[in-house]
Amino acid sequence: MNLSQNSFNENIYYITPSQIIEFLYCKRFIYFMKCLGIEQYEEKRFKVQLGRNVHEKKQSENKDYLRKNLNVTKKESNVSLVSEELKIKGIVDEVLTLEDKTMAPLDYKFAKYNDKIYDTYKTQIVMYSIMIEEMYKCSVNKGYLVYCRDKNTVKEIEITDKLKTNLKKTIKEYVDISKGYFPKATRYKSRCLDCCYSNICIK
Repeated sequence: MNLSQNSFNENIYYITPSQIIEFLYCKRFIYFMKCLGIEQYEEKRFKVQLGRNVHEKKQSENKDYLRKNLNVTKKESNVSLVSEELKIKGIVDEVLTLEDKTMAPLDYKFAKYNDKIYDTYKTQIVMYSIMIEEMYKCSVNKGYLVYCRDKNTVKEIEITDKLKTNLKKTIKEYVDISKGYFPKATRYKSRCLDCCYSNICIK
């Protein structure tokens, strides 16, 4: 059930997981990008390009591989997802169908597992889960991350109602700020050091 490029209204603005992650990192990202139209040119960053190369490689290498240890019976790769209700969209590396008929997103990360699943990764998986539930009319109770720089370690994330509710609140706040409200800067000032907007941001 790979989503067709023309199966949703392209004239409507849809929010992506990367935009929500940037928003949680610092809410002013969205103000500069969406209200002032100042792009950050993230595609030129070396780590971002490396991550994209890893995703493409994994998709070709694991095309027919089913993870039996996760009780996977079917998978789709490089799936375009959308939620018309929340106006969000994204592309997930794999959509898994499990033995109990539930489904789960799986995403590859060009990273090592350091005994902690970062909130950014968790947010992304929750967004994918919500979109899968809406598109496939199914239950999503878990999601998976594959840490490519740590011998492809697989970690499971439980998808709870609380996580989904918190994400929906964040999306609403994102929409409010993107309409023109100038938010407070992040309280973590170390994040400002490598920010592409630091020279125009009023601290």
